[in-house]
Amino acid sequence: MLRPALIALSLSLSAATAARAETSGITTRDAFWSLVEGRALTRLGVTLTLTPDGAISGRVLGRKVSGRWEWKGPHFCRDFMGEGLLGYDCQTVEQRGDALRFTAMKGTGDTLDLRLR
Repeated sequence: MLRPALIALSLSLSAATAARAETSGITTRDAFWSLVEGRALTRLGVTLTLTPDGAISGRVLGRKVSGRWEWKGPHFCRDFMGEGLLGYDCQTVEQRGDALRFTAMKGTGDTLDLRLR
């Protein structure tokens, strides 16, 4: 008969394995576009849409934003125009369930999770 601690450990390892299985790196433009085409990237206070010709538009904390995006090597690169926004940056992208995690500075900076809606 299994002890409760062993059962709990087994369940937590299964959950961790399932969480890892849900995470996958996006390294090509085609893979990225297949996820975002016709959908918005959202989180509290943020709604962004991308177009296949490289345009970004939306709202961040009630302010309109616009910009450009492109794919370089394994990175999503974007350039936002708008008050108080960072300019050009290339980021790694991971799919995490129904969200994408963007990590600034080619994967060495801050992260931002945006849901696909």
